[in-house]
Amino acid sequence: MASRPPSGFTPSGRPYQPGGKFPHAEKLAAMLAEAGVETPEQLGELLSALDGGDELSAFDPTAELVALFQREVEAEMVEPSILLPADLFLDTAGEDIRRRLFLTADADGREMCLRPDFTIPICRHYLEHGEAGREAALGYFGPVFRQRAGEPSEFLQAGIELFGNQDRAAADADVLALALQASTLFAVDEPVVQIGDEGLFLALLDALGLAPILRRRLRGLYGTPERLLATIRSLAAGDGASEALRHAGILGALAGSKPSEARALVEDLLGLAGIATVGGRSAHEIADRFLERAAVASEGGLSPEAAGILTRYLGLTTSIERAVDALDAFQAEVKLDITAAIDLFAKRNDAFRDCGVELDKPIFRADFGRNLDYYTGFVFEMRDPERADPKPVIGGGRYDGLVERLGSPTPVAACGFSMWLDRLGVGGYGQEVGETR
Repeated sequence: MASRPPSGFTPSGRPYQPGGKFPHAEKLAAMLAEAGVETPEQLGELLSALDGGDELSAFDPTAELVALFQREVEAEMVEPSILLPADLFLDTAGEDIRRRLFLTADADGREMCLRPDFTIPICRHYLEHGEAGREAALGYFGPVFRQRAGEPSEFLQAGIELFGNQDRAAADADVLALALQASTLFAVDEPVVQIGDEGLFLALLDALGLAPILRRRLRGLYGTPERLLATIRSLAAGDGASEALRHAGILGALAGSKPSEARALVEDLLGLAGIATVGGRSAHEIADRFLERAAVASEGGLSPEAAGILTRYLGLTTSIERAVDALDAFQAEVKLDITAAIDLFAKRNDAFRDCGVELDKPIFRADFGRNLDYYTGFVFEMRDPERADPKPVIGGGRYDGLVERLGSPTPVAACGFSMWLDRLGVGGYGQEVGETR
């Protein structure tokens, strides 16, 4: 009669079949029986002892990721609430995020949403659990909910957020180096890395001496290159002035009004036209957009010289190693002073070298930003060259103003990154993409 494996190894209700999945099952069964091994746990202990005492286990990249965060930056792992006030995101990430939210309302009629990302809730957790400005590293791993074309709306994200480090160049370098380490856990050993710097763009807007409303309009479009360039062309062509003439009556009625009164007037006009929402925006939000466009028009647009300088800058693309020389040459050519922003870029490159980051591989693109309103400086994305689609698998950067916008009495230096785990092959807790439970 054929030997059978110990009962702990036999699936319930399924007969043992010699020579099936394991062709040497009979020999293995005899060896296990002789060794007194009755369960998989006992077999694991035996194999560990034979290997020298180290525990053997299957490689779990998500567990290794958490261990990496804790080892490298002593991260505290936290998980904020899944259901959160919608205005927490609308007021800080930008109105464009509304179309991606899953919205509901609580018993008091307050607009709520399922958590679309972790960065903003993690910042709020930072504020609620200690003194603002302290150094802290907060990590996370859990589900988020966001409407995405062609991808699941519920997916896992993991990431790290670093707060309070006043050496911004060093903190930025730590974040990028940690993201590179994290990518290797998911077999992305040579990611395509793209880097931008919103701080450089803002420094250029300041050096051009643009009116605040124009600066705010262009800054709001940074990270959407096609829309930004189209707006620059439109403002330089005087389209805003033409619009002002067409709507002179309305603009005249708004002139000199307090912002609240002007907004109420526009909301009344929308009501008379029977317009309640457009593209998911409320009448209040449409009114704000209209008033902004009216203010831009009243400034008379953008000079052709300023438009040319902005277009020239946004076309810069090179390795981060050569970017400082390219930026210095641009500054000399246009005769504008953005030295402080370039110096910070150079200091960050030195910090990258200290962290072992190879400067000839990441690409700097002057027009690259991330389409969330809270980023203020260094930003980056990583892509997996083995994936057919161009969507990033890791992205992050610096957002020094966000914690203050959420209620901090003082600005707090902050940077971090998020990982789209579904794009890295993780379909759920303990699952690979495509598996079912």
